[in-house]
Amino acid sequence: MKTTPPLSPADLTDIEQRLRARHAELRAEIKAHLRGSGDSGVIGLSSVPMETDDWGVGDELAARDIAETRQLLSALRDVEGALGRIAAASYGECVDCGERIAPARLKAYPAATRCIDCQSALERRESGPPLSAV
Repeated sequence: MKTTPPLSPADLTDIEQRLRARHAELRAEIKAHLRGSGDSGVIGLSSVPMETDDWGVGDELAARDIAETRQLLSALRDVEGALGRIAAASYGECVDCGERIAPARLKAYPAATRCIDCQSALERRESGPPLSAV
């Protein structure tokens, strides 16, 4: 059994503030992607036909914006999950083994749901078995 120390109240407060700030940033970025932001790199899903006469280019730009929006939505879900765990007083507990997640890991990645051992095991499982040499 691990003996990971808990987060200090000050660290938890700092992490919660960072999560809330990140939440606001992500919402603004998602809104920009859905509306168009004036940024030439972001077409905006609602304005593809107006931004380009080339539907092939427009489709490619829209696909890129959709992928970016999905990434932002995933990050927003992670942040909202972390804020929910803080509210439920379960923040910092590994979802797999139930042990505490190291404070350094939570400070580096506040939305972490797994301790480093369980995250490493998950990544090994997801990567599949190593390819054998022929």
